[in-house]
Amino acid sequence: MLTKSSPISTQSNLFHSELFSQLDVKDPLIQLANTINWTVFDDAFEQHYSQNNGRPSKPIRLMVGLLLLKQLENLSDERVV
Repeated sequence: MLTKSSPISTQSNLFHSELFSQLDVKDPLIQLANTINWTVFDDAFEQHYSQNNGRPSKPIRLMVGLLLLKQLENLSDERVV
């Protein structure tokens, strides 16, 4: 079952705002994440998931982001996890 990626919301969140204020917005990975159109991946991969049955999936943004991180940093599967 497909779990939709949650869009970045402008609504304040108790935990998200604290974490985001600690991050360096000039970091190349954060800039990359902000430039990627994540809905393209949701649209492309949602056809491979069942809507009604099975275990809920991890968000596609998480899976694609981890794959990008793995490739950019030349990491093993174990290091990414």
